[in-house]
Amino acid sequence: MRNFTEEQNYFRESVRKFFETEVAPHVKQARINGIFDRELFRKAGEQGFLLIWADEKYGGMGDKDFRWEQIFIEEAFRAGCAELFLTVHSRLVGPYLGNFATEEQKQRWLPKCISGESILAVAMTEPDAGSDLAGMRTTLVDAGDHFVLNGSKIYISNGINSDLVIVAAKSDPDNNPHAMTLVVVERGMEGFERGRNLEKMGLHAQDTAELFFSDVKIPKENMLGQRDMGFVHLMQGLAEERLISAVGSVANARVAFNLTRDYVMQRKVFGKPLSKMQNTQFKMAEMEAEIDVLEVYIDHCVQLSNTDLLSAEKAAVAKLQASEIEWKMLDLGVQLHGGNGYMAEYEICQMFQNSRINRILAGSSEIMKLIIGRRIFSESYSSNMD
Repeated sequence: MRNFTEEQNYFRESVRKFFETEVAPHVKQARINGIFDRELFRKAGEQGFLLIWADEKYGGMGDKDFRWEQIFIEEAFRAGCAELFLTVHSRLVGPYLGNFATEEQKQRWLPKCISGESILAVAMTEPDAGSDLAGMRTTLVDAGDHFVLNGSKIYISNGINSDLVIVAAKSDPDNNPHAMTLVVVERGMEGFERGRNLEKMGLHAQDTAELFFSDVKIPKENMLGQRDMGFVHLMQGLAEERLISAVGSVANARVAFNLTRDYVMQRKVFGKPLSKMQNTQFKMAEMEAEIDVLEVYIDHCVQLSNTDLLSAEKAAVAKLQASEIEWKMLDLGVQLHGGNGYMAEYEICQMFQNSRINRILAGSSEIMKLIIGRRIFSESYSSNMD
């Protein structure tokens, strides 16, 4: 039995209705356009669905329980609307403002983020600096009464729609490769330009862009957190970022399972439903068991997150297992759909394409294994059975 409150169950009903009525009818066109209409962020804001954790004085609910976002993620995948990256805005990027912004900055930025008027993005990745942030080349130079930002970022989610972009830049490159500072770049700042909306294997409705910064003057009051401490600030958000990814992956795996189950019960082979074949039953039974166990572990991680006990290693386990099991389920789903699974008109095909990135984003599977492996062979290691 999942541990959601009665209020959260009512919230789930409202979120489900929102995705089914306001978002789902626009997914097909958004995939063609390569972007969702930003008006959907405003509609989500009107419903009170954005930055729920933010204090009431800014317009939020003031409830930091991660289960609200878990519900939101699950319902987005259930409705086939996960390409609208509302969670990136609300729970991945937004907390940087909540955790590191000054009171003046919170009053300036949070209300419009909560209402959906301002859309958030975070810019870390560069062509030669993905998981290795030390390889970052974007620089931030102190020019007295302002900073000067130069460089570029790539693969930025919400890159076209975003109004506020939290940018990580080297602020002492000659002396300390790990010294970086976070600054908020606002739409319309001179020297800030967006590149093309990148064409991707999947997630065709989600805008992903290159960002360019050429002598952008950043007011000192747009610095986020402490100077030269950006790396530390970013690391503080990684466990929850990986939890967000894990919640989405297991939700998507469950949707793919249900979709495939319905299909094989209807599809006839040699005069009987495909679901009557022993191979189909064994494969689906295996996936049911793996997804069931994974759901329990991720719910456990959500509980740990709510009490600030979610470690980087446990988050890595959740992210690794969720993305790998999701991919296994999507691959099986396409296989059991047969030739139809390769056709774009079948949702399993789009889901297969969309899910491939999940073993890469928020830290690749290889990086997750590295994190877990370091813990296993550390002197402080103890198994969960100890």
